[in-house]
Amino acid sequence: MAALTYKDAGVDIDRADAYIRRIKPLLARTTRPEVLGGVGGFGGLFRPRLKGLRDPVLVSSTDGVGTKLMVADLIGRYDTVGIDLVAMCVNDVAVTGAEPLFFLDYIACGRLDDDQLVDLMKGITKGCREAGCALIGGETAEMPGMYEPGRVDLAGFCVGLVDRGRIIDGSACRPGDRLIGLASSGLHSNGYSLVRKILSPEEIKGPLARDVLRPTRIYVRSLLAAGRRVRLRALAHITGGGFIDNIPRVLPKGVGVRIHRGSWPVPSIFGKLRKKGGVSDLEMHRTFNMGIGLVAVTAARSAGRAIDVFRELGEKAFPIGELIEGNGEVRIVD
Repeated sequence: MAALTYKDAGVDIDRADAYIRRIKPLLARTTRPEVLGGVGGFGGLFRPRLKGLRDPVLVSSTDGVGTKLMVADLIGRYDTVGIDLVAMCVNDVAVTGAEPLFFLDYIACGRLDDDQLVDLMKGITKGCREAGCALIGGETAEMPGMYEPGRVDLAGFCVGLVDRGRIIDGSACRPGDRLIGLASSGLHSNGYSLVRKILSPEEIKGPLARDVLRPTRIYVRSLLAAGRRVRLRALAHITGGGFIDNIPRVLPKGVGVRIHRGSWPVPSIFGKLRKKGGVSDLEMHRTFNMGIGLVAVTAARSAGRAIDVFRELGEKAFPIGELIEGNGEVRIVD
């Protein structure tokens, strides 16, 4: 009997090395001056610039893209979900007032498919460039038996930096403050188990393919720039849980939320899902972002200025409601 090799067991180290060589030019396009060395070491090195920060605080986040990957598998396109992966992490960091500094990815697969993984990496590096953060490392694990050939799973990790005095934590929010909604690009990366329950594979692969794969919007540059021009009392990234679960996460005790239905345009994909699935209004607003990917809270006197600033920065911004007295409940009213 011939001696067995790792390749015989389904793990091709030479193929993995070739893949790393293919993606190195992509990674180089995300670099920042603070990055020390290149990709390929045991750890990514990053020397942060702390000048001007009185009390620097690190902010971290980790996330994935959930069952949106199964939609990518169905359609056979992987160059957008990498953007989603970055967006889900960097937006969470940015809503604290922090600047995302660097990102790492973890990709697990049953069999290393160079073209599939390069497409994923194109999306990840594009997302990092949009967010202004460096991709300083990651891991690609080939695990036959745990994953079927062609199947992948993704996780992302981001670290950011903010001066403690500039942290946006919602503690200054008061009843009467205004809510400003920043438009989403569509479904973003949440609710896809319900999407796949409602839509047939033919619908997903056909006329709705563009809608269901459109990547999550990255708000980082707009949030950082707006925060230098107007005071933002709180920021909420509208992910799984929609308005109902996410806005209360950044509010102090004694405060509730009132949102005015119809104060922003809702992308047609949400109406299609609601109608075909017979989904209730509450369930829609607790599962999906409904066209608003991020909510900012400002004092009433600052709301108009904040909307103007966000629009100047390229965001579609809308006055969508206000804070009221309450205990974290979210009311959606006509």
